Amino acid sequence: MKTVRLGRTGMEVSPLCLGTMTFGWSADKATSFSIMDAAVEAGITFFDTADIYSFWIDGNSGGESETIIGEWLKGKDRRRVVIATKVRGRMWAGPNGEGLSRVHIIQAVEDSLRRLQTDYIDLYQTHWYDENTPLEETLSAFDALVSSGKVRYIGASNHPAWRLTKSLWASDVHNYVRYESLQPHHSLLHRREFETELADLCMDQNMGVIPYSPLAAGFLTGKYTRENRSSDMAQQARGTARALLDNNVAFDVLDAVHEIASEHNVPVAQVALAWQMSKPFVTAPIIGARTVEQFTEVVGAVDVTLTDDEITMLDAVSEGF
Repeated sequence: MKTVRLGRTGMEVSPLCLGTMTFGWSADKATSFSIMDAAVEAGITFFDTADIYSFWIDGNSGGESETIIGEWLKGKDRRRVVIATKVRGRMWAGPNGEGLSRVHIIQAVEDSLRRLQTDYIDLYQTHWYDENTPLEETLSAFDALVSSGKVRYIGASNHPAWRLTKSLWASDVHNYVRYESLQPHHSLLHRREFETELADLCMDQNMGVIPYSPLAAGFLTGKYTRENRSSDMAQQARGTARALLDNNVAFDVLDAVHEIASEHNVPVAQVALAWQMSKPFVTAPIIGARTVEQFTEVVGAVDVTLTDDEITMLDAVSEGF
């Protein structure tokens, strides 16, 4: 599988990124190992996680996903994979247990390195911004981590354009390392939040873009239909997909994706991902899976090439999102 550059950096990544939020949650350790094995075999060597995954599950406290990745990495060639993780959420009780202060970042990176069983993180990302900490404090902490070799590059997630612009300006003025990538919420059914301002900003600043939820929490896999919008289905659907079940225009988008998928004889999800990968501002969409079968269903998207007419059709039908 061909690799792509992450923005202006020299780091090569696979054109799809394996999201690992399910690890230690809806995918147990054995299944998570199998998914990572399948990913590497398919040429997907870019893994994304976060320190807080998955604290929201009873019995978990955060760090479960990183721990599973670290155990899988043991005995393997670390150079074969690019590991991205995130910092910001609460990881311990008491003062400095969350946020982007220097004290939290310095402790959090050591904890992530220990769980991942590695001595460096390829891409260390702010999970969302911290309005209570000066940008200069956050960026100077990251600068120290890059200088020390514990982190190679830094990225941002869930940043509005104004905040990302301020961050880039602060890095430029103070000669700190800067955010080299953005992880935004983006899909055929969630376009305006990123495309209104952030897409142009990322293109102008040559930033890598790693969209999360590219399949709209499973809605764009085709498992939901107009005919079956029962209360049981609504209960099973996660937030984004649940909200879309009552949106007839969302099903118009899904109908168009179905039509194109039929022409290419591929699963619906692959068309949704292929549309995203056709965009010049996208580096590598993040795909998640609870099973190897789910992973296998979507990974073929890298081999799907949509025509200009198909891209235009999908652009038009989804423009309201």
